[in-house]
Amino acid sequence: MLLESLTGRAFGPLPFRVCADKVAEYVLATGDDPDRWTRFAPPGFASVALFTVAPAFLGDRDVAPYTRVLVHADQTFRWHLPWLIEEPLSVRGGIERVRTRGSASFVAFSMTVDNAAGERVLDSGSTFLMSSESPDVMPGEELEPAVENRARHDLPGLVPFPAVAEPLPTLAKSASRFDLVRYAGATRDWNPIHFDHIAARAAGLPGMVVHGLLMAAWASQAGTRMVDHHLPLSEARFRFRAPLRPGDQAAVVGVVETDDGRSAGLKVQVVADEIERVGATMVVRKA
Repeated sequence: MLLESLTGRAFGPLPFRVCADKVAEYVLATGDDPDRWTRFAPPGFASVALFTVAPAFLGDRDVAPYTRVLVHADQTFRWHLPWLIEEPLSVRGGIERVRTRGSASFVAFSMTVDNAAGERVLDSGSTFLMSSESPDVMPGEELEPAVENRARHDLPGLVPFPAVAEPLPTLAKSASRFDLVRYAGATRDWNPIHFDHIAARAAGLPGMVVHGLLMAAWASQAGTRMVDHHLPLSEARFRFRAPLRPGDQAAVVGVVETDDGRSAGLKVQVVADEIERVGATMVVRKA
């Protein structure tokens, strides 16, 4: 069955609870501030909701043949309510559209999260690059670093809000191979390109790579560390430009583009070796 014919297929609703233990696992796996996220989960916890429903989509018998190559191309989140710990929620997902180019397809997947009162907590849109065939051109193979090899990895402590056009304080980040398994366990994002060398090579990569949504969490921390309340972000869009290898040093950098006193627009990048790995725009709620 062609992927295009699956447009409109829905998944869920599936139950989802913002468990305290799961939040603590996520905070540890993403290098966030454990003293801050005790009553609410950080905005990036949306990735845990996504991978509550994504396995039903990716494991669908008509979709699974196209997951030989599976790459997260971009991601949008819009937060309407905070992630209250121990709140019961429901998650729905659906295939919005499919664009095929040769043997590869770009699949737009939507997700919504609602609380027990029927209030919308989160809207989400993902684009996945999928194919049933391995790439024709393979990059050179790279050796994997030691399991716990990690460069500098900063916790995102609270910092003052810069003025418009001023840079954000730089945040150093890195993930070891052990960290990637820890993140996969915290989020259920078990795409093998993040922990299995052979699978990563089959997908056309030099070796295993850092999860795109882990780098998105680092980018989000650049915004959340400048405000001290439980719903710091309104929306964010992440484009996954280039892979990052485990153990490599990355830096989260950015600039304030707009500020009306109530909210501010940021442009944020995750950069390593002068190459943009993730580009993001986000809106921070200042109050």
